[in-house]
Amino acid sequence: MSVTTDNGAAVDGLPAHGVQLTEVASEKVRALLEQEGRTDLRLRVAVQPGGCSGLIYQLYFDERILDGDAVRDFGGVEVIVDKMSVPYLEGSTIDFEDSISKQGFSIDNPNAGGSCACGDSFH
Repeated sequence: MSVTTDNGAAVDGLPAHGVQLTEVASEKVRALLEQEGRTDLRLRVAVQPGGCSGLIYQLYFDERILDGDAVRDFGGVEVIVDKMSVPYLEGSTIDFEDSISKQGFSIDNPNAGGSCACGDSFH
């Protein structure tokens, strides 16, 4: 059974997560994958120990779906979250900004209690 959400669809047979991907971020991921000629890859989002506040985000392309991964499809861009990271990322939104002052992906996470001064880690 496939569950459909407001901004992404679950992939049949796999658990879904509560992470959202904006249209701008989805377009950027799609462009990067096409640039590399690797439309078989997915965007993996994870939370790992590190940084001065205790936890850091990792975003990278991955061809694997591991046991326990939660997956949602955003218009052809599959976003994977490992089972340990799901509770930390629930309700988060991934966006992409390309301006004079900033270029890159950002994560708006309602579960983050605070972040360090440099903004690279959270708790």
